[in-house]
Amino acid sequence: MQILVVDDEVDVRDLFQQRFRREIRSGELSFNFAFSGEEALAFLRSRPSEVLIILSDINMPGMSGLDLLSHVKKEFAMPPTTMMMITAYGDNDSYQKAMALGANDFLTKPVDFAVLKDKLQHLLA
Repeated sequence: MQILVVDDEVDVRDLFQQRFRREIRSGELSFNFAFSGEEALAFLRSRPSEVLIILSDINMPGMSGLDLLSHVKKEFAMPPTTMMMITAYGDNDSYQKAMALGANDFLTKPVDFAVLKDKLQHLLA
């Protein structure tokens, strides 16, 4: 399963690669990383049918994760099947906006990787 992680914090790549080492090695999951909403859109435009899940931070400089979510839902005839928003602020307003824009799930930072792995396993089933 192809996953695009969008976060302006570069160390997120190492964290995901460490936490999902076994799944990556087995080929069960494949991760790509974008460090801005604009970079994520460019990636998706170049590979429109490959990404099945987007995990996006909400608070990023430039294009926010909510802006990215809106663009993805409008621009792509076949958007990724699942878009999960991740934020350090678990406030109800951000949650409501994300859900209204079509997010499938909402996670708070620091990410509980056991919960995330469980959610991804359900999507694989």
